[in-house]
Amino acid sequence: MSSILDSVNKRTQLVGQNRLELLLFRLSGRQRFGINVFKVKEVLQCPPLTSLPKLNRFVKGVAHIRGATISVIDLSAATGGRPLTSTENCFIIISEYNRSVQGFLVSSVERIINMNWEAIMPPPQGSGRSSYLTAVTEIEGELVEILDVEKILDEISPVKTSISKELNEALTIDREQHYHIMVIDDSAVARKQIIRSLESLNLQIDTAKDGREALEKLKSIAAEMDDVSVEIPLIISDIEMPEMDRYTLTAEIRNDPK
Repeated sequence: MSSILDSVNKRTQLVGQNRLELLLFRLSGRQRFGINVFKVKEVLQCPPLTSLPKLNRFVKGVAHIRGATISVIDLSAATGGRPLTSTENCFIIISEYNRSVQGFLVSSVERIINMNWEAIMPPPQGSGRSSYLTAVTEIEGELVEILDVEKILDEISPVKTSISKELNEALTIDREQHYHIMVIDDSAVARKQIIRSLESLNLQIDTAKDGREALEKLKSIAAEMDDVSVEIPLIISDIEMPEMDRYTLTAEIRNDPK
């Protein structure tokens, strides 16, 4: 299975071309799921797992891989499905989010597919706030669900979002000024995490779920003023997003004189 990611380094060069590659896998049923290859480090046959006291109920155990101890999350159970009872024929997808490395236990891994971001659609409106989907797409006439991994991880091990007292005091911004910034991320959880981190800085925060929505908002502001950077001096953006990635957005911004 390691051969499935032999060319990951080459594949990440797709960033900036408004394309992505999805690693397709299945959990406890027939439904196909996808995860962005850009965030995948490795795919392995599931090694023996060690159980530790007081682990989160969705953490199947820990694995010792290349000198590191990695938590392995039962992705089916964590998303409300049936737990994977046996790991004998399962795989783990090693990924890195929020500067932490973890493994996701899945029943099978299929292949990597190359797609244009424009083929990635928002989750159905009826999926609700509790949904673990960040997007969906169609492959070979079958719906593929792209999971919001940030949401899953935030429920298992919430990210600390508060700014330390020392850093807060060291910041030299004028707290009387109402600075306006934009936060762009396709994960609602990631957007909320960033907003919580910045709340104490007295910032006015606008958000967008992808580069295209952000560009439309910036163009709307540009229609009313000569220099958008005066209104929004800072943009915090995810790299890979549906509709338009950060590199394409950056190119669009640079090509617009306003």
